[in-house]
Amino acid sequence: MADIVLVNPRFEPSFWGMEHVLPLLGKRASMPVAALPLLAALTPAPHRVRILDENVTPLDLDALARADIVGLTGMVVQRERMRELLAALKARGAFTVVGGPWASVHEEDFQGLADVVFVGEAEGTWPRFLAEWAEGRHSARYQQLERTDLTRLPTPRYDLLDLRPYLFGSLQFTRGCPFQCEFCDIIVTFGRKPRLKLPGQVVAELEALRARGVRHVFVVDDNLVGNKRAVRPLLDAVAAWQRERGYPLVLFTEASLDLAEDADLMARMVEANVVSVFVGVESPDEAALLEAKKLQNVRPRAGTLLSRVRAIQDAGLEVWAGMIVGFDADTPEVFARQVAFAREARIAHVMAGMLSAIPKTPLHARLAREGRLDLAERPAYGTNVIPLRMSREALRDGYIGLMEALYQPEAYFERVEALFLEGRLDYGRGRARYWQTHPWRRRASQARDLATALVLAARLLARLPDPALRREYTRRLSRAWAQRPEPELLLLFVVKCACHFHYHQLVRRLRAGELRNSF
Repeated sequence: MADIVLVNPRFEPSFWGMEHVLPLLGKRASMPVAALPLLAALTPAPHRVRILDENVTPLDLDALARADIVGLTGMVVQRERMRELLAALKARGAFTVVGGPWASVHEEDFQGLADVVFVGEAEGTWPRFLAEWAEGRHSARYQQLERTDLTRLPTPRYDLLDLRPYLFGSLQFTRGCPFQCEFCDIIVTFGRKPRLKLPGQVVAELEALRARGVRHVFVVDDNLVGNKRAVRPLLDAVAAWQRERGYPLVLFTEASLDLAEDADLMARMVEANVVSVFVGVESPDEAALLEAKKLQNVRPRAGTLLSRVRAIQDAGLEVWAGMIVGFDADTPEVFARQVAFAREARIAHVMAGMLSAIPKTPLHARLAREGRLDLAERPAYGTNVIPLRMSREALRDGYIGLMEALYQPEAYFERVEALFLEGRLDYGRGRARYWQTHPWRRRASQARDLATALVLAARLLARLPDPALRREYTRRLSRAWAQRPEPELLLLFVVKCACHFHYHQLVRRLRAGELRNSF
């Protein structure tokens, strides 16, 4: 029997991390990593397993080293902390294993630091390793060549996590994406054939999260609609579950832009109470999209990028966007075009970044052949890509200017108000229809939303260190209530103010040279 501790290392500040606003909201992390509760569920008895999230609780390395097995996961923004922890644990004689997104594409980072490295999915290799470890004959490297059958996965061990310190819960419906974007590592890890869980599995996970007091859930699929036909029964099951319980959960997810071409699918998402989708828009310039093989975004018969974003919004879904600068087609004019597109598309949340070449992706291989990779451990210009039509200084400085332009308060709130006050986006349309026949549930939900909005607004405004931002947020909240006196919308605007503070602080630190390409 082994004493196993699974660790999620501390993140560097990032777009998704919300690090700068978490203390103002009484939280410690944005969401728990989805992989560790699943691995815990796949750990057979009589092994004992614990989960530690350094983003929530400081690690006691001496106590940690006394475990029989210490497992670490992590993404690219965690890689340096992963190495620090592994080195510290190695010095204490701990037995360590490492896996996850970064280990799967750059296992060389952990040579000499971890006793065992897992590459790719681990639902099959993790139990096999534990069996071999118990027999004293484990390997130093495990790579799962076959794709995980998601229909056979158990409900993650959410009971091993205290979910109260998190803004959101997290779960996964599907894996894989049918597209072939040159810069993306998703198909490297999960493949191009989407795989899905069964409706009963998804409902069981939602129920488990709800039982632990979660109200907002991020569905972490890289592309929820990779298989549009197969995901429909999942969404229908979620919608039925929501209706039976009075719509207790608000869902967010990620999807490709071709979602805009399927009105029925968007309607099912709305009925399931999906309220926001993160879409990889990447660039308003067709040449850049073609270069990146982002062909799903270049479909003239389906409409322009702008019209498709608007179609998703018109269906009742807010769009968050991923945008990239530094494609070979990009010139210094691209930064202004990105700002203009975000404004015209009414996209408040733009996760913009400089193009980066992730190991094992087609982009990395191409740029390596062309001699256009910065191989430094920490590239001086914030990306390992050497651009083609502008200098590295121009790309870095243009990127910082882009961030400043996007998150200048007037520009940000102009986009928010254009969507919700002028455009009157019907946020939570599925729940609103349910409320028409359940008025007592509407009153209870609105009372809860109003109370939550007032508490969070008071906490945020009282703790803001910047008086100018405090006045700006007060003005925007007052305007929202005057034009749309709806408790759920007021709560939404409080969240928008909190998000803006986080982005504002990230941009300030980016300008000061304290961060890399963190968005």
